[in-house]
Amino acid sequence: MVDSFIKGGPFMWPILIVFIIALIFVFERLFTLTKTTLATNAFLRKVDAALKNEGIGAAIEVCRNTSGSISQVYLAGLSRADKGTEAVEKAIESAGSIEMSFLEKNMVWLTTAVTIAPMLGFTGTVSGMVGAFDAIAAANDISPAVVASGISEALLTTLFGLVVAMIVQVMQNIFTWMIDKLIVRMEETSLDLIDTLENMNSAK
Repeated sequence: MVDSFIKGGPFMWPILIVFIIALIFVFERLFTLTKTTLATNAFLRKVDAALKNEGIGAAIEVCRNTSGSISQVYLAGLSRADKGTEAVEKAIESAGSIEMSFLEKNMVWLTTAVTIAPMLGFTGTVSGMVGAFDAIAAANDISPAVVASGISEALLTTLFGLVVAMIVQVMQNIFTWMIDKLIVRMEETSLDLIDTLENMNSAK
């Protein structure tokens, strides 16, 4: 592997740097989204019990003491509970937009890595082919031994760039799926919250 990397020429290094930076964001997103998903389930059980058994004040305290996107959406809605359903809906919608931005944070860097890695690979390919033709010109010979180094460099940089892009693309797709699930869950629970508040107001 190391030998192939060295044979790939100078463009292997920027591709490697792009891969390392992308991996940092991959681990950050994996940690954040997994933590948010796990925390969401526990939060929903806790806030639902507090809201139904102790009232809006207790539910607000649960939201304030819990980090995460859904807790912030709930907090925004519950804080406007005394102003009517329409105010709650608007607060939830505004908070939801902000939290969606939080969930999608750093995804743009993964997209950048997916774009740049193969481009660097193709640039390395061109560089390798130029080196191969220069070798032919210098040796005045087109034997395989003369062009082998340049062609090897060209193919290896393309391969490495494409592999990096595919790995990052797969992880980006997984994160997009996780974000979509969280957003759908956020929307469903927001509707449940509005229904619960309406039922509580009707019961008064």
